[in-house]
Amino acid sequence: MRFLVVSDSHGLTDELTTIFTRHETEIEDAFHCGDSQLALVDEHLLPYRTVRGNCDFGGDLPLERIEATPEGTVLIVHGHHHDVKFDLNRLRYRAEEIGANVVLYGHSHVAGAVIEDGVLYVNPGSIRMPRGRSDKTYALIDLDAGQAAVRFYRSEDGTPVEDLDLSGQL
Repeated sequence: MRFLVVSDSHGLTDELTTIFTRHETEIEDAFHCGDSQLALVDEHLLPYRTVRGNCDFGGDLPLERIEATPEGTVLIVHGHHHDVKFDLNRLRYRAEEIGANVVLYGHSHVAGAVIEDGVLYVNPGSIRMPRGRSDKTYALIDLDAGQAAVRFYRSEDGTPVEDLDLSGQL
């Protein structure tokens, strides 16, 4: 199973559509980890299962999503309620509480992935204002029989950012 993950687009619209269109024939699902600054019914956000970030206003977006997939449970949050700018401890507790084996989050604008205790944690970075590097990024995640592969891409042209990629067993 393959899915697309973006975060922290902060008002960008055409870019969300371009990224989704670039990969729509190769993915089963698409997630946005918050701070879209768009309404749930915005046409550019419709292809994504989305959560509310600290810069999203109104109550139409959920604070978290829990998605059951054939490869396990996926938790999607923005991360501002989990202090992800400091560490992943609160996310670990929430993942354990619901039995998630994949956690998707944003908020810090720092792209990265790690597997800890059989759980994959992925922050796709920001497609508008990255931190820690100049690349505006998003991620594709492949899950198959307990194996995970995370690939990061530049939002502008879809070229790989290979130094961020991660593969391993969940």
